Amino acid sequence: MQRSTASLGLALLLVAAATGLSSQRATSTDVPTADRQPSPSVATADRDNEGEDDGDDDAKPFTYAVIGDFPYGATKRAEMPALVDQINADPAVERVLHMGDIRSGSNGDCSDAYFADIKSQFDRFEDPLVYTPGDNEWTDCHTAIKNNGLYKPTERLAKVREVFFPTVGRTMGVKAAQVTSQARVDRANGAFVENVIWNRKGVVFASINVTGSNDDTAPWTSTPAKDGELPGLFSTYAAQLAEQPAEIAARAKANTAWLERAFLRARDDDTKAVVIMFQADLWDGTMADRTTTISAYDALVVKLGTLAAKLGKPVLLLMGDSHVFNLTNPFTPSSPLFALHPNTPVATNVTRLVVNGCASRTEYVRLTIDPQAKGVNPFSIEEVPLK
Repeated sequence: MQRSTASLGLALLLVAAATGLSSQRATSTDVPTADRQPSPSVATADRDNEGEDDGDDDAKPFTYAVIGDFPYGATKRAEMPALVDQINADPAVERVLHMGDIRSGSNGDCSDAYFADIKSQFDRFEDPLVYTPGDNEWTDCHTAIKNNGLYKPTERLAKVREVFFPTVGRTMGVKAAQVTSQARVDRANGAFVENVIWNRKGVVFASINVTGSNDDTAPWTSTPAKDGELPGLFSTYAAQLAEQPAEIAARAKANTAWLERAFLRARDDDTKAVVIMFQADLWDGTMADRTTTISAYDALVVKLGTLAAKLGKPVLLLMGDSHVFNLTNPFTPSSPLFALHPNTPVATNVTRLVVNGCASRTEYVRLTIDPQAKGVNPFSIEEVPLK
């Protein structure tokens, strides 16, 4: 198998000094009141008590396969069975993480039939599959400009939840595993079945629903289809204008609460690192176009950086959206990405991993984590191209 290895010593800005930062306690304003409790109990406080972690606490490293923005178009869809087979055949992989975007951004299929088709491939993964939605499968299904149909985005999100999250707190895959879903433990955000948390050998993993199209702030279409053409369509433009801001606000509220919960867990003395996965590349823009491309992520970038800096432990952000493999730390002042968001905090312990997608080569990333790594970055990243 041909593999190209990305050297973390060169590509990452996480240095030994970063992991040596002392973990700091969050103040009472950093976490929801309901979650405030002594640190030793954090790791188990919000679990379903249904075995979200297998309890394997040996010192051996573990490996996940990371993919996203796939399949993009007919060619990538044709390659999908082979990629699933290749990941299934990798003996080191024990879980698969998919960062969303299961169809191309333009001239794509947002139909129920297409969702069912991709779900049938997801179900072929032998190992548990954790998936977080991308903008292409719901926020962009309204636009005639990209020829994606004229669906109501919130109706498509509801369908995504129905198809890909049929059992709350359970992953997809042949060997489906238990995870903690926000819908089960956070009554104020009970619709968000896609936001999940789990622990693995002292590493806290969490997914949040953050999408491209500037986090769904790109205006929904102004030419809605007529009633009855397709299920869930708008009948008036006024309905769109009323519903889009409500969707954005509700998701931001849920994502913020879930991030706080994940980092609260990570305050436990036994936690080694944090991994947060979502679809959007928060830095896929320029100063010239940031108002329409990445400005909606400003608050999230500040939140992530602030939480990571206070935690002081290694933090890995997994994302897709910009379609080109990349490793960097945007929370260091020397990074060209640092100034893209106002008030970006300094957090030297963060790594940003963007996976290949769209027209980039078909591959998966082998993410290996050494929970016993002391004084060094515990993340090992390896690109594995499709044979």
